[in-house]
Amino acid sequence: MKSAERSRRVDQIIVALLEHSSLEKAAAALGIADVTIWRWMKKPEFQEAYRKARHQAFSRSIARLQHASDAAVATLLRVMVDKDASASSRVRAADCVLHHAANAFELEDLDVRLRRLEEAARDTEQRI
Repeated sequence: MKSAERSRRVDQIIVALLEHSSLEKAAAALGIADVTIWRWMKKPEFQEAYRKARHQAFSRSIARLQHASDAAVATLLRVMVDKDASASSRVRAADCVLHHAANAFELEDLDVRLRRLEEAARDTEQRI
């Protein structure tokens, strides 16, 4: 198999794996035996390409979630202060707001601590 054809085949298999819920369904969509995909998945270069493709797909999903986060926060805040919403809905919205705010605070704190450790490590390396 020529390099360009091989690369195209790898791309097709990766796309099928990303689009379908199982190896068997991906193989069926491509019209090949599932053992063929299984063999490809044993190859380190395929594993790396598949890992990168999964990472890119996941990054796009996270970007979509981040884009929608403004609307999600607005919805939570609207429900939280809506006098016509049920008490349980208002409490749940308030709980979500507090929970996510606390998590954000913890992440910021960890980020600061990690940066300080990295700076200290760089300073130590420079002295050596």
